[in-house]
Amino acid sequence: MNILVLYAHPVETSFNAGLHRMIVERLTAAGHTVDDCDLYAEEFDPRMTRDERLNYHNRRGPADAVAPYIERLLRADALVLSYPVWNYGFPAILKGFFDRVFLPGVSFKMVDGKARPSLHNIRKVTAVTTYGGSRFRAMLMGDPPRRLIKRMLRATVKPGAPVSYLAHYAMNLSTDSTRKAFITKVAASMDAF
Repeated sequence: MNILVLYAHPVETSFNAGLHRMIVERLTAAGHTVDDCDLYAEEFDPRMTRDERLNYHNRRGPADAVAPYIERLLRADALVLSYPVWNYGFPAILKGFFDRVFLPGVSFKMVDGKARPSLHNIRKVTAVTTYGGSRFRAMLMGDPPRRLIKRMLRATVKPGAPVSYLAHYAMNLSTDSTRKAFITKVAASMDAF
C-alpha cells in the first residue's frame, strides 16, 4: 500500500518521535511505500488564510499553497496519524492540516447543499497517540480526538475501511514498562498493516 504518515510533534527526542520513527521503519520493512509527512519538519503552516476561507468552496489549482499536500493525500491508499493529544485535542499543526487540506472536492463533495464524503482512496486508517491524562479523564471530556478519528475520518474514507485508534493514556504517570508495552502494541499493528 501507499501509506501517508502524518506526524505532528515538535520535539525530535520525544516518546512520540520514537513512535513515529518506529512506525515508518515497520511499515517500510513490511513492503509498503511510505510518504512520511512530518508537519513540523516540513514547516506546514496550519493557518487558513483569508483568501483560502473566501474561496473555500471553489476548486483549487496547482498554484494553491496546499496543492502538494492534497496530491499526497489523494495518492495514498492508507493513512497513519502519529501525534500527541494536547488539551483534549489535536496539536494545532495537525488541526490546521485538516482545515486546509480536507477541502470540498478532496475529502467531500457538496451535492444539493449536503456534504458527501469522497476520500474513498483511503482504505485503512490508524491513529497512534499519547495523552498526558488518564483514559477516565479523557472520557469525561468526551475524548474528542478519538471521536474525530473513529467517527469523522471513518465517515470520510472508503465505506467499511478499518479504523483503529492506538492510545497510550496517562503519559504523565507512564513507566518504562507501560511505554514498552505500548511500543510493542504499535509495532505489531504496523507489522500487520
